[in-house]
Order: sequence, then C-alpha cells, then structure tokens
Amino acid sequence: MWKRLRKSPITIVGAVIILLIIAVAVAAPVIAPHDPDLQNLANRAGLPSAEHPMGTDSFGRDVLSRLIWGSRISLLVGIYSSGTALVIGAALGLIAGYYGKKTEAVIMQVMDILMAFPGILLAIMLVATLGSSMINMTVAIAVTMVPGVARLTRSAVYTVRNLTYVEAAHSLGMTDLRIILTQVLPNVMAPVLVYSTLLISGAILTESALSFLGLGVRPPASTWGNVLNNGWSSVLVAPWISVFAGLFIFLTVMGFNLVGDGLRDLLDPRLRNLR
Repeated sequence: MWKRLRKSPITIVGAVIILLIIAVAVAAPVIAPHDPDLQNLANRAGLPSAEHPMGTDSFGRDVLSRLIWGSRISLLVGIYSSGTALVIGAALGLIAGYYGKKTEAVIMQVMDILMAFPGILLAIMLVATLGSSMINMTVAIAVTMVPGVARLTRSAVYTVRNLTYVEAAHSLGMTDLRIILTQVLPNVMAPVLVYSTLLISGAILTESALSFLGLGVRPPASTWGNVLNNGWSSVLVAPWISVFAGLFIFLTVMGFNLVGDGLRDLLDPRLRNLR
C-alpha cells in the first residue's frame, strides 16, 4: 500500500494538510497567540501585523486565535456527524440490500423522502427545531447524509449478496447477521470508506454554512463559520477576515477530497491496474 501511495503525491499532500489541521486543533491552547474571546474595541478591524498576523475582527479579537480554536469545533462536528451518518447509513444499506423486498422498500422510501429535501434546508429546519448547539448541529448534519450512505451501501451489497462465498456461508448454516458482518460488509467497505472522506468535507462545509447563518454553536465560541460571518459583516473595511476564514475551510475540505481520490485509486483494483 505504501509503495502505491508514494506514486500519488497529491494524496500525500492531502494527508499532510489534514494532519496539520488536526495538529493545530489539538495544540490550540499552546499555539494560539491570544485569547480568542478577548475583545479590544480600540483595535477593531485591525490590519494584519506582527502581533495579529491575520488582523482583528469587528470586536478587536485576534482572527488567527479564533480560527485556531474554531478548528476544534469544525473538525469535531465534521467527524462526529459523518461518523454517525456512516454507521447508521451503512447499517440501513446492508439490511436493505441483503434482505430486499418489503424491507428494502420501506427503508429506501424513507431515504427517498429525506433526499427530497435539499441538504442545507433540511439541516436548517432541524437545527431551528432542535435549537442551536454542537450536539443538535451534529445530529442535523448526520441526518442529511444518511440517505447517501444507505443508497451507496445498498448498491454495493447488490454486487456481492449472490456471489459464491455468500452462498457457501448460507450452506454452512451461518446466521444472517454473521454473514452480513463477516462476508458482505468487508467486501462493500471500499466505496463506503472513499465516500466517508467526502462526508467529512461536506459536513465541515455544512457546519460552516449553518454557523455563517447564525444557526451553529452560539458565540462567543468560535467556529470557522461564525468567523466568516463576522468578516462578511465588515467585508468592505476588513476583507482579510473572510479571506483567512475561507482559506482554512478551503484547505481542510481540499485535503479530505485529495485523500478520498487517493483512497479510491488505492482500493479500486480496476484503477490500480491502470497505474
């Protein structure tokens, strides 16, 4: 795997970006130059300087410190929501694809109903109903992503449920649960794992959008979305706030997407043989 991975420098670049962002989030208390919530109204919308490398926002707070601390919430929401969606969606997809018939019809009709709503609108509706908090936002984002995971998993199960080794497991008297966990699941995980990287980047974008709209974690807690919102409100006098916040979001999402492309090439034998 490492030999094949070395032939894809773009994947390595993506992994380095992700590791750097995670390191920044973990080391936030150490590397943040200022208290992210400390206001200095005498230095509102200050230009980037040696003391404030990314300037200050409309309340005089250090933008770099807020982005460093904001990486914690943004990454946690992205990872938790995508992980929740992955577990629930994969379970529903496995059940629907393996059993078929009425079970599949019921599950997929519910997924189709959820997919009928635009993802961001469904997330806004759920957060507005449940209230603004990190947990509620995580749940809302996860709900919007479950249908995609379920449909992908069900399609993958279709290709393996009638193969010889699954039929052999049936003939040996294995239970359905054991067959699903030991014979079906390991052979459908490749596309699901690749899709999970896109889930994380999509969850980060959705969290940023919700926070930008004021439906995310309540201030003064900093996230990339509410830093971007603060920058938008003063974009004519301090455009650097929005630029730096958008850059953090862009690099993180690009890193996960690059790793996803690399995993696809690594796990798909058809693409692997073309290299």
